[in-house]
Amino acid sequence: MGSEKRLYILDTNVLMHDPTSIFRFEEHDVFLPMMVLEELDAAKKGLSEVARNVRQVSRFIGEMMQRQGASDLVDGLELKEPEGLELRAGTGRLYFQTVMPETHSSLLRDGSFADNEILSTAFALRETHPDKDIVLVSKDINLRIKAAILGVQAEDYYNDRALDDLSLLYRGLRVHDESFWEDHPQVESWNASGHAHYRIPVGNENGWYPNQCVAIGDEGGIEAIVKESDKDSVMLKLVDDYYDGRKNVWGIHARNREQNFALNLLMDPDIDFVTLMGTAGTGKTLLALAAGLSQTMDEKRYSEIIVTRATVSIGEDIGYLPGTEEEKMTPWMGALTDNLEVLTHPHEGGEWGRAATNDLLASRVKVRALNFMRGRTFLNRYVIIDEAQNITPKQMKALITRAGPGTKMVCMGNVEQIDTPYLTETTSGLTFAVDRFKDWAYAGHITLKRGERSRLADFASEAL
Repeated sequence: MGSEKRLYILDTNVLMHDPTSIFRFEEHDVFLPMMVLEELDAAKKGLSEVARNVRQVSRFIGEMMQRQGASDLVDGLELKEPEGLELRAGTGRLYFQTVMPETHSSLLRDGSFADNEILSTAFALRETHPDKDIVLVSKDINLRIKAAILGVQAEDYYNDRALDDLSLLYRGLRVHDESFWEDHPQVESWNASGHAHYRIPVGNENGWYPNQCVAIGDEGGIEAIVKESDKDSVMLKLVDDYYDGRKNVWGIHARNREQNFALNLLMDPDIDFVTLMGTAGTGKTLLALAAGLSQTMDEKRYSEIIVTRATVSIGEDIGYLPGTEEEKMTPWMGALTDNLEVLTHPHEGGEWGRAATNDLLASRVKVRALNFMRGRTFLNRYVIIDEAQNITPKQMKALITRAGPGTKMVCMGNVEQIDTPYLTETTSGLTFAVDRFKDWAYAGHITLKRGERSRLADFASEAL
């Protein structure tokens, strides 16, 4: 190992989170303590995403050993990714712990905890190789704190981030004041398909994306969506007005500008993928369900609505649930039930009418568990992925790639309410989806800002 290289010691949770992480340290070397291999072996069984990732790590290491004919691992393995895996693997090597560390800090309990064993290995390597730059990489902040106490350099795993800071995330909305027209005087306008269109020369202005929402002027001003964008100009199409007029979506009106944009994105048949972000009470689930019911029941554009979400509970887990797949998912689908009650309140027919409406919708709205999506294909479905902030990028890819012809997917969540261990605002699958789809001509995004539940809920969100 050259002195100019770093030696990265990987914690188990990094490999469990990203099985390709061993190939993502460019020209630097990677070190796996024996305790990490022990923890990987203990976690390999099961159908969870973590178990699959652990088995993938073992396959990667096994394939490298087989290709390189390695029987003695004292000199490590060359870090070459398998065929078909396009990563930025550099010239580093993968090393394993072949002897137990002789140097243990008196601050650590010998071998009582797996984290302490890994930290003891890092501490010993720092003592026996003072000329090397040794870094412990872990997603466990408590382990990084322990390492700092002992003087061992420790870092989070950064290669799984969609972007460096959440403030850089695409919001889906451009807001301009009335001076926009003065700055862009050469505007071409026309009417087509009942909507006003504008072609505006923008020169070298950055930040224009397909299906981006554009507001010009104050509330009540022009609201449009970018339908075409090139390096010289953009074409805007005025949106439908879903405010308090006669136009609504399954009886739902937009209460603010962002909700009106959201309904336009959700009702547009040319947009296959919509992402909605916003805090609690901004109307994400209600808007998505209303648009789904309108296009499924009235317009017959989709055959049924599929609703899924990650089964992560806020408090203690309620254990293994009996019943069918839909019955098992019921405790996690309270938001769906609450919103369906709002949307299925018939004005006529009393209790009989309400029961008939609920029975009809039950045949068209299906709840499916995220765990059983692998291998499925959805044809002409309207798919809602709720609480998507708790989904990893890998799970998000597995879900979106289920879409068949004629299917629309709506992905929504609040990255400020992540309940999954080791997922952060910048590593959530929802953040990845927003960032990676912003340039695609058939995707749209809007961040909802204003809560519309009640004055009590609005005050609580600000004061508590």
